[in-house]
Amino acid sequence: MSRPLAQARPASASRIEDARFAHESEEEFARLLDFYNVRWQYEPRTFPLRRSDDGRVIEAFSPDFYLSDLDLYIELTTLKQGLVTDKHRKLRQLRALYPDVRIKLLHKRDYLSLLAKYGIGAAHEQEVMGVRDVLITGTEIERRVNELGVEITRDYAGKEPLLVGVLKGVTCFMADLMRHLSLPLSIDFMTISSYEGDRSGAVRIVQDLTENIAGRDVLIVEDIVDTGMTLHHLRLQLEAREPASLRVCALLDKRVRRLVDVRLDYVGFEVPDAFVVGYGLDHFQKFRNLPFIATIGAEALEQQPAEGPAAE
Repeated sequence: MSRPLAQARPASASRIEDARFAHESEEEFARLLDFYNVRWQYEPRTFPLRRSDDGRVIEAFSPDFYLSDLDLYIELTTLKQGLVTDKHRKLRQLRALYPDVRIKLLHKRDYLSLLAKYGIGAAHEQEVMGVRDVLITGTEIERRVNELGVEITRDYAGKEPLLVGVLKGVTCFMADLMRHLSLPLSIDFMTISSYEGDRSGAVRIVQDLTENIAGRDVLIVEDIVDTGMTLHHLRLQLEAREPASLRVCALLDKRVRRLVDVRLDYVGFEVPDAFVVGYGLDHFQKFRNLPFIATIGAEALEQQPAEGPAAE
């Protein structure tokens, strides 16, 4: 009995701008390959795995990438973890039917470790291993920050806004956002914390602005807004200094936890009620350098420094 032949797909994409990736993680992987000059094709072949009695293909498998320099197919599993078992089954069938075909399945941790190894992900493997789910990829962040930059540039045309970053989690977002603004601008920073034992959300200014904001167009830049209480009190304090205008740009909006109705003029992404890290956000100073937004597992979440949490 002859083995089934792999079916070639027409016009397989080999450039990011030509590919229609099913998920952002595939584009991230393609960018990694491009960075290291590894030639690739996206879903170039379909391998029939089962046929009906009349010869029709009833089950097939199309690996995500083919690396021609290595003669190796790659399948990523970062998108649908629940299908990993089925993918393993299909790979066993493929290897049995096509023994000359080399294929590797990259699990979520394998993929994140690769990103870390080549300087695209976390700087330390332990941080990568602490990640549970990637909610927003680096590519998605890059695109959205660019969109926000276009929107803010349009709204502040003819003005010179003062960007006020709320430290420390806003560091990455602030730096990227200002590079996408085609405006004359100034920047300043504040460090704030809630009063201990005060459930009202009132804030204590640890580090105040160095700029006088009276008569200025001020844009508060936040990493994440959840209950809204801290931001509400911060706005009241800044409004008392009589700026010409005061708006808020938040990378993340955890609206599900909102207790105070605060206005957000610009929002990057809405996130669920989960502890998120990466792209400046931390858990006891860890995970800030992840280039994506992710949740962390229970084991990482329970870890605390010996002398208590570091001040935000």
